[in-house]
Amino acid sequence: MTYAIRDPERSIAEIDDEQLPVPEHRLHGAGHFLGLYGAEHVAATEFVIGAAFVAMGATINDILIGLLIGNTLAALSFWLITAPIAVKTRLSLYTYLDQNMGEMFSRFYNGANVLIFVAISAAMITVSATAVRALFDIPPQIYPYPTNIYFAIIAATASVIAVMVAYYGFNVLSEFATICTPWLMVMFTAGGMVLIPSLNEALTGYTTLESFSDFVSLAGTTVFTGINAEGEPGIGLVEVIGFAWAANTFSHFGLIDMALLRYAKKSIYGLCTATGMMFGHYIAWISAALMGAATASIMKLSIAVISPGDVAYYALGATGFVIVIIAGWTTANPNLYRASLAGQAVFPNISRQKVTLVVGAVVVVGSCFPFIYRSILPLLTYAGLTLVPIGGIVFAEQHIFPRLGYKSNWHRLTGLKDNKPALITWAICLVFGFGLDFLDVIPFVYLFLPTFVVAIVSYTLLAKAAGADKDYPEAERREQAFDRKVKEYHAELAAKEGHAHVEDTSLLTRGIRAVWIVIGLVVPAVLAWRVLFNSPNLYDYYVNRELFYDVTIWCTVIYFVFAWWDLQRSKALNRS
Repeated sequence: MTYAIRDPERSIAEIDDEQLPVPEHRLHGAGHFLGLYGAEHVAATEFVIGAAFVAMGATINDILIGLLIGNTLAALSFWLITAPIAVKTRLSLYTYLDQNMGEMFSRFYNGANVLIFVAISAAMITVSATAVRALFDIPPQIYPYPTNIYFAIIAATASVIAVMVAYYGFNVLSEFATICTPWLMVMFTAGGMVLIPSLNEALTGYTTLESFSDFVSLAGTTVFTGINAEGEPGIGLVEVIGFAWAANTFSHFGLIDMALLRYAKKSIYGLCTATGMMFGHYIAWISAALMGAATASIMKLSIAVISPGDVAYYALGATGFVIVIIAGWTTANPNLYRASLAGQAVFPNISRQKVTLVVGAVVVVGSCFPFIYRSILPLLTYAGLTLVPIGGIVFAEQHIFPRLGYKSNWHRLTGLKDNKPALITWAICLVFGFGLDFLDVIPFVYLFLPTFVVAIVSYTLLAKAAGADKDYPEAERREQAFDRKVKEYHAELAAKEGHAHVEDTSLLTRGIRAVWIVIGLVVPAVLAWRVLFNSPNLYDYYVNRELFYDVTIWCTVIYFVFAWWDLQRSKALNRS
């Protein structure tokens, strides 16, 4: 399978598009990636991670500064590491590994992906279940395992629905997820605004804040206190920076997001990830922490065991149930789909649909256990540590090898079945990275950095010994012939498919768009602003808050109906 696609005698049209570079006429501009990353990274995980920083005992100054630095480093990593390789190869990481690392390496790698994405999918579905739990008055699940059979049933049912969506209708869900981004951004911000007066009144007796310094003082006293859940001094600035940087390590240093950024016209579009990093992983984390602290105070429980469903309900009323369910599902389904694709790569003779059912069965069981979603931050960090060596290997091939006169595609040119230097490098890095973690030499959130360097050095040395510095003239001629055929095929495709996106400027569409923007987004934002800044006493606060609750749920319904209508009209116009 790996080497058959390089046969210059084979018709390019017979090859799956995923096995070929992305053609130029299918590339996207900056706007596409600004929305894409906003959608993916403003999600259900934010409720959990925001509360985790509170439970770990970060201070407000460490949060404001540390998250800014850490998320800036993450966006720069996407720009400087992931995007250049994605734009240069125009391949997903899965395809790149399949073509350059051999069957055994690809199966090991995809097996690791199955485990990681199954855990993330299960965690997100559990988050959705916490919202449904509140509707049926099921007690909070404060233990690592389910203590109520009805909660387990709800989680399992939500999982089954998610699996069926991934099995049949993933494209529809993807379209739905794209229209969620503006609404999620507004709601996460509004939730924090609605609960700030409650926190301030409990601390000072006043419901209003006079300045930003008052906000910093409030957050530092009631939320980010510097004391962890055990009553001891918590994490510091260095750890906060590391957590923010490492939260998406497997996507940037680990190159998973080559799958997305291979469609970018320019590598600088890697900076478009800032919509996800700076809003989803900065504003939304802080807002979620404020909501979590206020909810914990109201419920008289530790923030470490408060569920996202409870947090969203007290911040947003009935709309809170909607945001948790939608954010959970829109995050779970892409990861469930990724797990299915990775599983199919491990078992290529089994259809993706069947693999989806098998993977889904594991997700159904995992979603019943709350400890998975509560462990999401270390889970993401250790997932990055596992997959970062692969990023180092590919980085070496694409950036180091050309400078040393080595062949970037040396293994494919040799025709060997397995890339043993890559397998050995990965094993070395896993022992090295997790060994450092065991010895507690540096904070575990930074283990990906030395591991990435070790991967580059080890693979460069091992690949040279295996023949990366040699010439393979006959194989290179076959490669060049294949690449020419691909360019010719893409030129034919461009002639058939190539057309500019048509903007719908009809009066009806403009009216539809005005409705979902004004009623769906502006009205809730104005009402949240009113709660925060026009509530001089508790009575006015409760009146304003109830008005926000009552109106926002209807604004939400209107938003999704009209935003979906707008999307369908735009699609129909461009199809025609």
